Amino acid sequence: MLGEMAKFYTEGGFFMHPISLVSVFGIAIAVERFIFLFFKYNINANQFMAQIQKLVMANNIDRAIKLCNAAPSAALPKVIKAGLTRANKGEIEIANAVEEATLEVIPNITKRTGTLQQVANIATLLGLLGTIMGLIDAFEAVAHAPPDMKTAMLTASISIAMNTTGFGLIVAIPTLFAYIFLNNVSKKIIDEIDQYSVKLQNLLVSRGKGAQSPLDR
Repeated sequence: MLGEMAKFYTEGGFFMHPISLVSVFGIAIAVERFIFLFFKYNINANQFMAQIQKLVMANNIDRAIKLCNAAPSAALPKVIKAGLTRANKGEIEIANAVEEATLEVIPNITKRTGTLQQVANIATLLGLLGTIMGLIDAFEAVAHAPPDMKTAMLTASISIAMNTTGFGLIVAIPTLFAYIFLNNVSKKIIDEIDQYSVKLQNLLVSRGKGAQSPLDR
């Protein structure tokens, strides 16, 4: 198996090297984004906000802030904490604090994920370029190679053309799947921030007025 892979790579020619470099770059981004999105920025939003709701309704803002501090790297608690620290202020101040915190965390959630789509495109284009160069070599072999070398040169040129295309797609397809998956995770985290930050604002404004909690609606 390893021998066949080595043969496949060797017969692909020069353009296999830049495609390999692109694949390493794509893997590094995918792994880094996976770690950050799943283990740093993510949190069980429903459970977290249920606890926040109980503390706010009990008028225990300090404990709610401490609960946010317990997950300092997660995105949602950062936004919720910004609102809680303005809990005794007016509605506009609460909204501004939440909006400011949201604008700070969203770039950290979305950064580099879109690069995976570009990596997939580059891998595909490099494979296509290798194919074109291989076909050019094939035509040169047919037109100018000595008869006794024509078959070998034509075979080598076709191998370059086919292997670079194949390798480019081998890199591009998983990279594109990684982009789709991680982009959906990022969107989920952002949607939770949008949803629960608005509900927190409503909760803080309505607390003490005997209004129904917006988290229960």
